[in-house]
Amino acid sequence: MPRIHVTRIVVSDDAIDVNRHVNNLAYLRWMQDAATAHSAAQGWPLERYLATGAGWFVRSHFIEYLRPAFAGETLLLYTWVTGMTGLSSPRRYLFARDEDGVAVAKAETLWVFVDIETGRPARIPSEVQTAFPFVPDDDPELLALKETSRGRGRGRL
Repeated sequence: MPRIHVTRIVVSDDAIDVNRHVNNLAYLRWMQDAATAHSAAQGWPLERYLATGAGWFVRSHFIEYLRPAFAGETLLLYTWVTGMTGLSSPRRYLFARDEDGVAVAKAETLWVFVDIETGRPARIPSEVQTAFPFVPDDDPELLALKETSRGRGRGRL
């Protein structure tokens, strides 16, 4: 069960905008897909959430674009959970070019656990919390990932 989940993305022509680089909506779609894949890898596919009557909904997204990405490039999308409160969980993302490891974008989503029937925030069950090992900023695996793209992006991942 991966603490830091990696998704390989080959940038297709339909992800490109009028400026000839990856469209911001493509980044959002890839973030959601990576979070869903990571959850499934941790034993929580969509069907399991539906069976419990609750699941994750986005409260907010933040994306910082560091460099453009283009059609034909291969990106590695890393994602990890940084913690959980009673109702929500921040998840971070790093997009890096596979060829040279250069960071092209970094992002964070605040996910809120919601009762599907009522649409109201719900307490995150312990079995969901324990399925996702938290990756703190000083985690050795994360620090190694940051070192790979060191000096190629700004600020905190």
